[in-house]
Amino acid sequence: MSRIYAISNQKGGVGKTTTAVNLASGLALQDQRVLVVDLDPQGNASSGLGHHKATVDAGIAEVLLGFEEPLDVILPTEIDGLHLAPASGRLVGLEVELVDTERREYHLQTALAKVADAYDFVLLDCPPALNMLTVNALTAAAGVIIPLQAEYYAMEGLSELLRTIAAVRKSLNPDLERTGIVLTMVDPRTNLASDVATQTRQVFGGEVFDVTIPRNVRLGEAPSFGQPIHTYAPGSRGAQAYHELADEVLIRAGVRSGSRTVAPAATTRRKRSQEAS
Repeated sequence: MSRIYAISNQKGGVGKTTTAVNLASGLALQDQRVLVVDLDPQGNASSGLGHHKATVDAGIAEVLLGFEEPLDVILPTEIDGLHLAPASGRLVGLEVELVDTERREYHLQTALAKVADAYDFVLLDCPPALNMLTVNALTAAAGVIIPLQAEYYAMEGLSELLRTIAAVRKSLNPDLERTGIVLTMVDPRTNLASDVATQTRQVFGGEVFDVTIPRNVRLGEAPSFGQPIHTYAPGSRGAQAYHELADEVLIRAGVRSGSRTVAPAATTRRKRSQEAS
């Protein structure tokens, strides 16, 4: 059975796309079949997996409008078992085009029903806004993974997303769950990061993933090379953190028991010479 998770936070710059791309690669490297759906008009998840939206003839926007079938737009990536439903240029104006369509909140759910069974996990990279694309993602998903930056205003922005999740659960998707909160961009040397982590765990308890994602130069560099961290810098702290996050997701999904694994070597479609640090 496929598990569909929206990766969502309406605040930009919190590591949402970084989490979508690198959690996906971490899961794929643990023998999971994974599909990333890029719903962000910026198309960063697509370029981070080697497919810039400027080179995409048809993507998820054309699927949601009924012009293409999902299977016809899905692209391979350099990691075996990891596929992408990319963003295209048309995604920028898609919300306006969806406004007057019938059952506009369910277009993504309908599309995913045609392909989800081919995957163990489907990760939906949402835009940094609580708009119709995000609502489509929350309506189609079984759970929400929330990247939360370790900064002063993090909790304030989180409350808006939680209200949206509650509203979607009430009116559109009663089965939607909060899968977990992942603390991102954590600098353990600062009191602020420690305070935010402590406060988040006090408020949300076990919803917060054990692993935290560190501030890491390699994580910032990888997208410019069109690679997830596990192929760009497999020995980096960022790669290890996202491997551990994949472990926790597998455990929470009931795929595996509570023991963590050693990070596997990446199997890619062509050799890489980039050194990790």
